[in-house]
Amino acid sequence: MRGKGIHYDTGTFPDGGNSRPSFDLGVVEREIRVIAEDLHCTAIRITGGDPDRIEAAAGYAAAAGLEVWFSPFPCEMTNAQMLPFLVDCAERAERLRLGGTDVVFVAGCELSLFARGYLPGDTFGARVPVLAGPGREAALEGVPDRVNAFLGEVVTAVRAVFGGPVSYASCPLDGVDWSPFDIVGLDAFRGLRNAAGYRDDLRKEFAHGKPVAILEVGCCTFRGAGDHGGAGWYVAMGPDGVTPKPDLVRDEGEQVRYLDDLITVFEEEGVDSLFWFSFAGYSTPHRTSGPDPDLASYGIVTILDENSGIPASARTYPDMPWEPKRAFHTLADHYKALGQQRTIVRGQ
Repeated sequence: MRGKGIHYDTGTFPDGGNSRPSFDLGVVEREIRVIAEDLHCTAIRITGGDPDRIEAAAGYAAAAGLEVWFSPFPCEMTNAQMLPFLVDCAERAERLRLGGTDVVFVAGCELSLFARGYLPGDTFGARVPVLAGPGREAALEGVPDRVNAFLGEVVTAVRAVFGGPVSYASCPLDGVDWSPFDIVGLDAFRGLRNAAGYRDDLRKEFAHGKPVAILEVGCCTFRGAGDHGGAGWYVAMGPDGVTPKPDLVRDEGEQVRYLDDLITVFEEEGVDSLFWFSFAGYSTPHRTSGPDPDLASYGIVTILDENSGIPASARTYPDMPWEPKRAFHTLADHYKALGQQRTIVRGQ
């Protein structure tokens, strides 16, 4: 595996909210050094809806020696709004590349779900229920054609200003034609629904003759979350859509088991780069009393606040507003081992 990475959110805006309300540059720089030095990452996928934030984080990642996957994540935008947004981000990525950093540009993420105009509903929260309702098939009709038509425009415009490799973070609903891209990019969550054919489906993506990158994969922090994959956050939420259900059992081992299993699959199948989802769920802090929002988080660190019950003196990183979960250490061990294997092969 060439790229050993993590998904790093600078703040995305589904439903008009902000997944990372606070963006302290000192914290960002420190987190990225932890990602490079303690997680043993060689790459980082930096996502978000604010180009200035992505660019700032990318600068820190470049200084830390990481390969940067510059990944603008437009939410609730129309095609007409997205195109100039993506081109602006590509220009920023090119400046970073010309400075000597290895940069891959990721031209958006799961447009069918997060952009306006592909599925019924003006917001992400309104579109998701469509996929579970009786009108699912009718709603999905023609979506891949529309996605690919727009992505063709995007790639042409991006290549005019960016000279590095281009990918896209796809979900199965997008039905992407990979011919314009350099790297096949998959948001490849596994759950009960697709577990039986997961490895076979992954193998099919190599038929494009291009490197395959896993841009998102992970699970939440409650028992049984691995069965739900990318829908774990949705399954975990109660009627208000914010507070986790009261019957969930916190289980950091769930992430570890999911991670152990799938990293083996990706290594055996020859995946080029992996970006575990995610470093942190900044808007879902861990709380030891009452509802625990962190149960619905994919983060491998748990965000702390005044109700988390962990004093700074007891933290692994006292200067950071989070504490590593068990999956943090498991991922670090995997990446360190993979790096050592690569060194041995090169030495031979």
